[in-house]
Amino acid sequence: MTNWSEINQNLVNDNFRSLARAISLVENDAIGYEDFLASLKINNEIPILGITGPPGAGKSTIVNSLISEYLAKGHKVAVIAIDPTSPFNFGSLLGDRIRMGEHFTNQNVFIRSIATRGSLGGLSAKTIEICDLIRAYPFDLIIVETVGVGQSEVEIVGLADTTIVVLVPEAGDEVQGIKSGIMEIADIFVVNKSDREGADQFVNNLKIMLHDRPDTENMTAVIKTIATQKEGILELIDAISTHKNKRSAPKKLYLLTEKAFKLVQSNRMKNFDKNAMKKDIEMAFEKPNFNFYELLKKYFN
Repeated sequence: MTNWSEINQNLVNDNFRSLARAISLVENDAIGYEDFLASLKINNEIPILGITGPPGAGKSTIVNSLISEYLAKGHKVAVIAIDPTSPFNFGSLLGDRIRMGEHFTNQNVFIRSIATRGSLGGLSAKTIEICDLIRAYPFDLIIVETVGVGQSEVEIVGLADTTIVVLVPEAGDEVQGIKSGIMEIADIFVVNKSDREGADQFVNNLKIMLHDRPDTENMTAVIKTIATQKEGILELIDAISTHKNKRSAPKKLYLLTEKAFKLVQSNRMKNFDKNAMKKDIEMAFEKPNFNFYELLKKYFN
């Protein structure tokens, strides 16, 4: 039987090992985890910074640089890195964590990788609960780096207080195709690897597109960075701070509603047996005149 009260006390006492264990228990639906979450003293003032964008844009390198600067300011930082799921053990592949290796032993940094476990929106279904769990711990900032799957990552906006979309100059030809998705959720754009050819033109094109959007009162910042050299990171931190101070009450309510919807959706699907459905499909598929929608009726009721 899990001793949740002991885990809670260890969280208060600033114990990283206990935090890691609590995350594992919540992630695996341990008995009593819902009551444990409901009993937490969650500090909703701890900001969540969401970082998303296409693969290869340099998200992990930017996170690494942000960690360094926040540590220099005396902050305590938690990082949740959403990784692709291994098809063999359903754990995270941990591919990008090597870029944050210099911070693993720092007592003011907590880094945890979470597998998507089939989630198509760039977030694990458990990410919201884990972020709130971390908010019961004395951190100054939580950074959530998503898996980088493209337009479907829009659900990060339902979790993060500030959403950063990282792009590279070579994405110029793709912007028109993705602007209806991740292009519209950004609070801040980062053009990374901006020492490459075409970076200035790409930045100008982004600003033109942003100017054409209906909401131009709070203009979205566009920051150029070279994350491998930590160039532009201080400007990015200033933009994050500015956006944090401009957060509106309607947006906060929207974020809470999105979080609530995601958690209710996850809870109602918790006991759904996908393997059993696969067996039903296999059996029905062999029958003449197989009708996929007739089979689904039993799942809709």
